[in-house]
Amino acid sequence: MKAGPTRIGIFEQLVSPKPVIRSLYKTSANVGFFYNQTQIEMDNTTLIIVAGVVGLLIGFLVAKMMEKGKATKTMSNAKKEAADIVREAKKEGESIKKDKIFQAKEKFLELKAEHEKVIINKDKKIAEAEKRTRDKESQVSNELAKNKKLNEQLNVQIKDVNHKSEVLEKKQTEVEKLHKSQVQQLEVISGLSADEAKSQLLESLKETAKTDAMAYLQNTLEETKLTAQQEARKIIINTIQRIGTEEAIENCVSVFNLESDDVKGRIIGREGRNIRALESATGVEIIVDDTPEAIILSCFDSVRREVARLSLHRLVTDGRIHPARIEEIVKKTEKQINEEIAEIGKRTVIDLGIHGLHPELIKAVGRMKYRSSYGQNLLQHSREVAKLCGIMAAELGLNPKLAKRAGLLHDIGKVPNSETEVETPHAILGMQWAQKYGEKKEVCNAIGAHHDEVEMTTLISPIVQVCDAISGARPGARRQVLDSYIQRLKDLEDIAFGFNGVQKAYAIQAGRELRVIVESEKVSDDKAAELSFEISQKIQTDMTYPGQVKVTVIRETRSVNVAK
Repeated sequence: MKAGPTRIGIFEQLVSPKPVIRSLYKTSANVGFFYNQTQIEMDNTTLIIVAGVVGLLIGFLVAKMMEKGKATKTMSNAKKEAADIVREAKKEGESIKKDKIFQAKEKFLELKAEHEKVIINKDKKIAEAEKRTRDKESQVSNELAKNKKLNEQLNVQIKDVNHKSEVLEKKQTEVEKLHKSQVQQLEVISGLSADEAKSQLLESLKETAKTDAMAYLQNTLEETKLTAQQEARKIIINTIQRIGTEEAIENCVSVFNLESDDVKGRIIGREGRNIRALESATGVEIIVDDTPEAIILSCFDSVRREVARLSLHRLVTDGRIHPARIEEIVKKTEKQINEEIAEIGKRTVIDLGIHGLHPELIKAVGRMKYRSSYGQNLLQHSREVAKLCGIMAAELGLNPKLAKRAGLLHDIGKVPNSETEVETPHAILGMQWAQKYGEKKEVCNAIGAHHDEVEMTTLISPIVQVCDAISGARPGARRQVLDSYIQRLKDLEDIAFGFNGVQKAYAIQAGRELRVIVESEKVSDDKAAELSFEISQKIQTDMTYPGQVKVTVIRETRSVNVAK
């Protein structure tokens, strides 16, 4: 027989309604099972069930009452908290309101102060403008008063001038009357008329005037000669100084560099057929020797040398070297060089501002790039002569464009149109070409007369001759001049080293200046000035040089200490 539920279980069932219901369900389900139990157990179970139901109801009522009390208490607390929040919000709102009012007052005071400043500045400006206006009005009134006084004075002076002019006219009429009377009296006394007296006086003065005029003319001619020489020197020196050109010394040999010596065998070819084909096509002697990674191209014609160089470069770059290919490349290169010659001529005449030149003359100008005269590049020489002629013609008041044209074309006869040798001098040949292609007479005469082959008929001709000599005689321009130029620089430095105390000497500015550095221990400042004068006198007496040589003596004192 099973024991019945304990009191603790009953209390739990009373507290929780769901367990009670489950227990009741279980109890009703097991009624049949407990039917055979004793009557006492049935009575106890009934009492327990009744007590559980009653306890459940009592607990439910107690819980409802407790929940209602809690809700009432919660509501009262919420109302209190809401009232507190409202009070705090009101307090915070009042404080914010006071702050905003205070800030607004401060902003208003700031704006008011700024507005007052603006008003004060405007008042000041208005006062200044009124003051300036009053000053101008006073100045205008003063000027009007002065003008009024000046007008009055002018009217008075005009009246005086009119009165004086009337008096002068009266006196002039009286003087004329007196002069006439005096002339009449002189004619009566001398027995000669006025015209006869004038002729006699002129005859007596002629001899004296001739003598004085001859003396004055002689002095003027001498002064003119001296002045003309000085002015000519100035013009030439200024012209030379205003033209800065490069040295233009070229050789008759070009060096073609190779990446490796293996290419030499390919250039020579089997039994030398490639090199023979190249020499035959270009007219250049090709020297292949033991020089590492280089081949020498020898020819007096710069155009041929350039064609050979470019052709070799193309052949080596392409890698296909055989006689047929060599002839093809040489023809293409010659065509390219001819186009380049025409382009060089066009650029040259555009740079110099020369217009209307015949196309054949432009090509001849371009060919000058590949010609040389005594080692001097012909195109550079002609450009230099053209610039010198333009500057000198402008200094003399002549046409600079015409002078530039003649200077550029003066050596055009050195560039033949064909490979045949011409016995005609290059000046005459250049003049003939210029006449053939429609150049002006002044230009043709300047070209033909720059070496005195023909007589000079215009002023441009001597200018071209002088500028040609200047460009050719410029230091470093030509080979035969370069040696003497270098020797002159050495002689200048040697003269400086011949004096005591000279430490270093440098000839600069193409020999136009000699800078001498002396030892400060041996040469004082006064001695340095004397040394400069002595060196200049020594150069003047012992040397021959163009222009002037400036001698600058430099003396410095150095104090050197070493910190250890």
